[in-house]
Amino acid sequence: MTNNGDLSSKYKILIGSEDLIKSNVLSIHPEEQKINSANSLKAEKKLHEVLKETRIRIGTLLKTDNVSFLMGAGTSIEAGGVSLSNIPKSLENAMLVEAKRLHTGSDAPGWINCFYETATLISGQIISYKERCKIYKNVDDDIEPICLNLEDYLSHLHTWLSGFRNFSEVIKINLAGGKELELKKSDLNALIRNITGCLTELINLPSEGNEDAMNVHRKFIKKILTRPLNLRRANIFTLNYDTLIEQGADADGAVLVDGFVGNLKRVFRPESFDLDFYFPAQTTEGQVHRFDRVLHLHKLHGSITWHRTEQSWENPYGLYATYFNKQCKDDDVLIYPSPLKYGQALGLPYSELFRRFGNAVVQPQSVLFIIGYGFGDEHVNAIIRQAIAIPSFTLVIVDPDPHSNFVKQIQKIGDERVWIISGEKIGTFSSFVEQLLPDLREEEIVTKVMKTYHALAIKEPQMESDDDE
Repeated sequence: MTNNGDLSSKYKILIGSEDLIKSNVLSIHPEEQKINSANSLKAEKKLHEVLKETRIRIGTLLKTDNVSFLMGAGTSIEAGGVSLSNIPKSLENAMLVEAKRLHTGSDAPGWINCFYETATLISGQIISYKERCKIYKNVDDDIEPICLNLEDYLSHLHTWLSGFRNFSEVIKINLAGGKELELKKSDLNALIRNITGCLTELINLPSEGNEDAMNVHRKFIKKILTRPLNLRRANIFTLNYDTLIEQGADADGAVLVDGFVGNLKRVFRPESFDLDFYFPAQTTEGQVHRFDRVLHLHKLHGSITWHRTEQSWENPYGLYATYFNKQCKDDDVLIYPSPLKYGQALGLPYSELFRRFGNAVVQPQSVLFIIGYGFGDEHVNAIIRQAIAIPSFTLVIVDPDPHSNFVKQIQKIGDERVWIISGEKIGTFSSFVEQLLPDLREEEIVTKVMKTYHALAIKEPQMESDDDE
């Protein structure tokens, strides 16, 4: 039986200051009244109607000329992606495996000891290499992750690394109680390199056992492609390094314009974003037809398939894309979660990609769907703020539990151009795609069927009266 608490936590649709679930569904049986099965069924029926209406309204937004999607880490979680709110257990385990591989005699690599010493320092917990090895050795244990935000932790490492002078190898950090922590520059460098290297391998998704999650990305691609062909191509901007979008497009036979051109070795040529695909005309004087399975993909923080090479006339940006190869760790060009990412976003090729992101969302009559992004990157938030200043802009935020200051501030404004879709039943990537993102072709068919049905329903009484006569 449905109750108010269930609905309010699982379904929430805010359009400006209006809460559609609260005003249309929960009002059926106020909390102070006893809920019985009759009004509970009414609430469920009304909920279904509200979701259907919302899906129709989202379908209208999809028919806007400029439609873009910004995708964050939340869209990859179900495929085995890692959350950076803690030190991911899979990342720590991968580092332990690598440390054991490099173990010589009784000495562990200096960088792994550096990891646990610095984690102890920042978190206040007592964490040791030997103890964590014992915990991970017993796979039946329910292992608690180290409670440190990975991005904050990397920020500390980079700050300490910048404290080394050109010729210094060791620095000492003063701790509470008069203690000191001695850090070696080589260990810090090796630690950062191993964290980013192991993280790169972990984001080669979908992970084992999560292959079915690819169906959501495939369905996502399929539904976006149902937009009318007279509109501009939809843009997908992603902050993720994985290739789930590419795999979903391949499975559905879609073409992704991603800024790279070539056959054996694909090189970065941003002017390719301005190209399009058409069917040839049947005659020399006939009309060409636009190919209907094309999307634009912009990977704002890079990809596990991107690599550096020497700049040349053939490759002016010194960037090429190929399949994922875990051996290519030293020439990758990812913007890892660290304080350096803001500066890296200003360099090529990222400055070009962010320029295109900013240009896409400030076009007249633009819609931006933000899915699975926690608003933790200020250089991304600045572009979103700029877009909100455009009167014809619409923002749709999809998040199961939005709690960032950015969302709280925008929610206080109560701007009806801003939608916030949250709750575990509609706020995740998969639930949004399944329940609220419409297939415009199917919606069009349903609309025609319902129109015919209502027309026949009106005529039936008239036909019966003729028979009576």
